[in-house]
Amino acid sequence: MIKRALISVSDKTGIVEFAKKLKDLGIEIISTGGTAKRLEESGISVTKVSDITGFPECLDGRVKTLHPVIHGGILAVRDNEDHMKQLKELNIEPIDLLVINLYPFKETISKENVEFDEAIENIDIGGPTMLRSAAKNFKDVTVVTDPMDYDKVMNELAQNNEVSYETKYELALKVFEHTCHYDTLISTYLRNRLENKEFPESLTLTYEKVGDLRYGENPHQKAAFYKEIEKNEGSLVNAIKLHGKELSFNNINDTNGALELLKEYDEPTVIGVKHTNACGAGSGYDIYDAYIKAYECDPKSIFGGIIAANRSIDYRTAEEINKIFIEIVIAPDFDEDALEILKSKKNIRLLKLEDIHKKQSENAMNIKKVNGGILVQNVDSKLYKDELKIVTERIPTDKEMEDLKFAWKVCKNIKSNSIVLAKNKQTVGIGPGQVNRIWAVENSIRQAIIEVKGSVMASDAYFPFADCVEAAAKAGITAIIQPGGSIRDQESIDAANKYGIAMVFTGMRHFKH
Repeated sequence: MIKRALISVSDKTGIVEFAKKLKDLGIEIISTGGTAKRLEESGISVTKVSDITGFPECLDGRVKTLHPVIHGGILAVRDNEDHMKQLKELNIEPIDLLVINLYPFKETISKENVEFDEAIENIDIGGPTMLRSAAKNFKDVTVVTDPMDYDKVMNELAQNNEVSYETKYELALKVFEHTCHYDTLISTYLRNRLENKEFPESLTLTYEKVGDLRYGENPHQKAAFYKEIEKNEGSLVNAIKLHGKELSFNNINDTNGALELLKEYDEPTVIGVKHTNACGAGSGYDIYDAYIKAYECDPKSIFGGIIAANRSIDYRTAEEINKIFIEIVIAPDFDEDALEILKSKKNIRLLKLEDIHKKQSENAMNIKKVNGGILVQNVDSKLYKDELKIVTERIPTDKEMEDLKFAWKVCKNIKSNSIVLAKNKQTVGIGPGQVNRIWAVENSIRQAIIEVKGSVMASDAYFPFADCVEAAAKAGITAIIQPGGSIRDQESIDAANKYGIAMVFTGMRHFKH
């Protein structure tokens, strides 16, 4: 039975109404600082914590509830005779309901140019301590940290004069998840301030739920979408849905892949993606020109795919997009008449991401789940090791060099082993995800719809044999960009010289598995 409640909240949503209902049930309310003031101003009588402890709040409120009279009242096990005897001897009364939420640390560090001292001052000490105490003793103490749970607790109190074991268990679990999340926010904030970040010996990560998904990668799998706490400029989590149903697991994964590639380009560019791999990419003098280039690379594969653009979608481009079925179009904006056209199709999703060009920090982490653990690495943010190195007798023309750089960006962002053919800043053929590099070359040539002759080739890793160069020469490819670094580099260079192909080394590979 609940006789005494301690209330101390930073988020005061619904707290006055909840406290009034507690009072109506004859429950004594203990409170602190700003919460006590808010309740008293609303006509609710409270007992100050300092009146219970006999000790004033001090150190600018840093010390209020860290006292045996408070924690003894929370932690005492009610059916333990020794505990209850000690409470009586020490003149400590039990606290049966704890309503606490914490200093707004996340909101504080999310502000522009927040001072370090302000962030530190918003680290709650007494709140997490009380929450953990009550959650540990959940069989005897109901603990509430989320205003969304006030109604549930009140309904049970009103109907049964107590809170069920099942509800108290769920609330206790919620507390430990909440305090873990809170502490991880703090440790992450402090670590991110370091100039030279090392991977910690113990890694704790925290994310906030965006929502449940209809299903996962396949219909029989359950799934949810979570976001990081940082601002995450240019991230899909910040996109505004202008039209269409909710995104699926695969929609999110594919769109993220399109965004990662799109961010490599500054000029008007469109990326088409299917199953996380680019099926077409084009850069042009405007977004319409870029879309046509991306579409023409592979009109079949782009059907039912994702389109990402780094300029606003205009009327002409929308008309072209609307000629086929597209799952998602994501862009920094849409002209009004373009929106009207695209919205005529019920099943298309239209996403607006104003800062679509913003890239991840070089210190951002890439995480892969493996059975029994995770792999963690920095994101692959660079394109070349240093300067590009021309290793053949023939030097690429300016146009070839432009196309080589264009193709290299695409190649970096599709599954290994990967080969990309490009011409006039347009993908001509894409050969992703092969276990053998020559197969990737052959696939990119065989599946090309646009004329391969006169195009350039990008390879995400070095050529271990000259066979790839020979296949390129046979197809009429004029220039190649690859990392170099094989003990057989000279074999490929000699083959390129034999066929008059220009070859450039980047000094950096880009495997993507």
